[in-house]
Formats: sequence, C-alpha cells, structure tokens
Amino acid sequence: MKEYIEKRAIDIANYIIEHNTTVRQTAKQFGISKSTVHKDVAERLMAVNPTLASEVRKVLDMNKSERHIRGGLATKDKYLREKVLK
Repeated sequence: MKEYIEKRAIDIANYIIEHNTTVRQTAKQFGISKSTVHKDVAERLMAVNPTLASEVRKVLDMNKSERHIRGGLATKDKYLREKVLK
C-alpha cells in the first residue's frame, strides 16, 4: 500500500475518534468520498494499525446505532423550519 494512503487512513481514524464524527462528516472534512473513508477505516487501517482500527470501529458502530435518532431529529427540524416560514 502506498505511504500516503496509509497516512490518510491513520489521519481519518484519528479525526473520527477525536471528534466522534460520522463517515459523512469525515468525508466532507477531508474532501473525499464516503466510500473512500469507509474503505480506509474498514480495510486499509486494519493492515496498518489494528488497534486504531478497533477504536474507530467502536465509534462507527455507535454512530450506526444512533442514526435513526439523528434522522428523526433532522425531519423534526425540517418541519419546524417550514412552520416558522409560514
């Protein structure tokens, strides 16, 4: 694996852990696709730093378990904004 890809995977992992971000938020921050973020932390990072990969997995699993809540809150906010504009 190329060195810059390994460094990017480590940087992404550290960012996710430090800021408790989702794949989507991380992709936006780094200017790359969600697929690239996911591949970096799910596959490439395991080969580079398995300990860091398991820490990132914990954060991503927590995000996944909470996503239905975030979606509901986003929908609620949408309708509240529409009500205020009327």
